[in-house]
Amino acid sequence: MRTSVSPIDLAIFQSTVHSIAEEMGAALRRTAISPNIKERRDYSCALFDAQQRVIAMGDHMPVHLGAMPMSVAAVCNTLTLRPGDIAILNDPFAGGTHLPDITLVLPIFTGDQSSPAFYAASRAHHSDVGGMYAGSMGPAREIYQEGLRIPPVLLMRGGSLVHGVHSMLLANVRTPKEREGDLAAQIGACRVGERRILEVVAKHGLATVEALTTELIAYSERLMRAELRTLPAGSVTAEDYLDDDGVTSDPIRIAVTLTFDPDEATAAIDFTGSAPQVQGAVNAVFPITWAACFYVLRCLLAEDAPATAGLMNPVSVTAPEGTIVNARPPAAVAGGNVEASQRITDVLLRALAKAAPHRVPAASYGTMSNLTIGGLDTRPDTRPDTRKDPRVPQPFTYYETIAGGMGARPSADAQGSDGIDGVHCHMTNSLNTPIEALEYAYPLRVRSYSYRPNSGGAGSARGGHGLIREIELLSPAQVTLLSDRRKFAPYGLNGGHDGATGRAAIIKPTGHTTELPSKWTQYAEAGDIIRIETPGGGGWGRKAGSRE
Repeated sequence: MRTSVSPIDLAIFQSTVHSIAEEMGAALRRTAISPNIKERRDYSCALFDAQQRVIAMGDHMPVHLGAMPMSVAAVCNTLTLRPGDIAILNDPFAGGTHLPDITLVLPIFTGDQSSPAFYAASRAHHSDVGGMYAGSMGPAREIYQEGLRIPPVLLMRGGSLVHGVHSMLLANVRTPKEREGDLAAQIGACRVGERRILEVVAKHGLATVEALTTELIAYSERLMRAELRTLPAGSVTAEDYLDDDGVTSDPIRIAVTLTFDPDEATAAIDFTGSAPQVQGAVNAVFPITWAACFYVLRCLLAEDAPATAGLMNPVSVTAPEGTIVNARPPAAVAGGNVEASQRITDVLLRALAKAAPHRVPAASYGTMSNLTIGGLDTRPDTRPDTRKDPRVPQPFTYYETIAGGMGARPSADAQGSDGIDGVHCHMTNSLNTPIEALEYAYPLRVRSYSYRPNSGGAGSARGGHGLIREIELLSPAQVTLLSDRRKFAPYGLNGGHDGATGRAAIIKPTGHTTELPSKWTQYAEAGDIIRIETPGGGGWGRKAGSRE
C-alpha cells in the first residue's frame, strides 16, 4: 500500500474533494423547491472517509458543517448501511442541531467491499417540520412542541424509497409538496458526491485515495498545531449573555476559558460556568457548541487550509451536560442553532482577542433575527406553472434569517477596517430572499428594505450597519420572531463602541405600532406590517479625539 504522498498530489486531491462538496451544494440548490434553500442557500454538503472523518466541506454554513460529523457518526452507530441506502435524521440529541435541519447520509461502497469507503452527507433547513408554530422556529418549551423528531432511520433501502418513513414525514408538515421536493434535491446532492468520489477512486485506485485522505487530515492537523504554537501560553476567559429565553427575563450566561499550550501545540476550550439549560428554545446541543469551536479556530488559518477532521485533533472541548451549551432532553432547541450558536461564537472571539488582539474583530450583530410566517395563501392563483387548484387556499411557510452589521476589524495600519453593512456573519453563511422571489412565492409584500443608519459602533473603524426590513401580510398568518441582542449589545474592541441593539414592531393598518419582544408569536391579520431592525456591529479602536 502506498504510504507517501507528494505535495502536488495532495494539493490536487484537496481541490478535487472540495470541488465535489461544492458541486453537491450546487446540485442541491438548483433542484430544490423552497426559496429558503434555492434562494437563501440554507444548506451544506460534505464528504467523509470510512472512519466518518470529514475530508471536505463545501463553502456553506458553519453551524451545519461543524456539527455534521456527529450526524454521520450517529447514523453509523445506529444503522448497518448497505449499497443503495440513504439514512435520514434531524434529532438534536442524536447528532442533529435543531429539527428543521434534516440531514441525509449516503454510504459509498467501492468494488466488492462490505463496508463503506466514504460517506456523502447533505443538510438543509426545511421551512416547516411540523410542531405548534408555523415554520417550526417558535418559542417552545420542550422539543416535542417543535416538530417531527427523526432519529437515524433509512429513507432509502437498496435504492428504493422507504415509503412508510417518507409518508410519515410528509403527513406531519404543513407544506408536504415542498418538503418532498427538497428531500429529493438532497438525495440528488448525495448521489452527486457518490458519483464523483467513485470517479476519483476509479482513476487512482482506492489505496491511493485512502493514503491521500489520511495525509489531507494530517496536513490540516499540522496547520492547526503550527498556528497554536504562535499563541501565548496560558488561559484567557470571556463571557457574554443571551438576553433571555422568552419565558423569563433572566439573562443567560455563556462563559469560556481558552487554554493554549504552544509547547504541545494544543488548545483546551472549557465552557464550565455557563448557565444551566433553560425553559425556552435557545438551548444549544453539543454539536452546535463543537461547530462554533471548529469555526472560530478555522478562522485562524489561511483561506486555503483544508477544513477536515484534523483541525480539531489538537483541541479538547468541555461543555458540561445540562447547560445552555450542552442541553439534554426534553429541552427546546430551535433557537440554539441560530441564537446560542452566535453568542457562543461571540464569547470565543472575545476570549481569543485577549490572546491575539491584532487578529480578532469586534462582535458582529450576534442574532439571526429569525422570522417565520405561516398560514393559508388566499391570493387568487393564476400562475401557469402551478398544478394546485386556484380555488383552494394553499398552506405556506416563510422562513428567513435577517442579516446585520459585521464587527469592525484590526488592520495593518492600526486604524482598523470598517465592518461590512447588512451581511450574514459567523455561524450563518446564507443570503437574503430576493424581494421578487419572496413576493412570488408567498402572500407577502416587502414595504421597505434598507440599511439602518448609525447602528454600527463608533471607533477608529466603524462597525457595520444593520438592516431595516418591513414585510406586509397579504393573508392572515401566524408570525413568529426568534431573535436576541436587545439587552446586550454587540461589543466593541480596543476602545471601539458597541453596536446598536435590535428592535422589532408590528404596525397595524391604522398606523398603531406595538414594539415586540425578541421571542414572540402571534396570529396577525392581512394588512399588518412586521418591521425588523437588526443590530449593528461593534466598533474597533478608539476614535480620534475621543477621551473615552
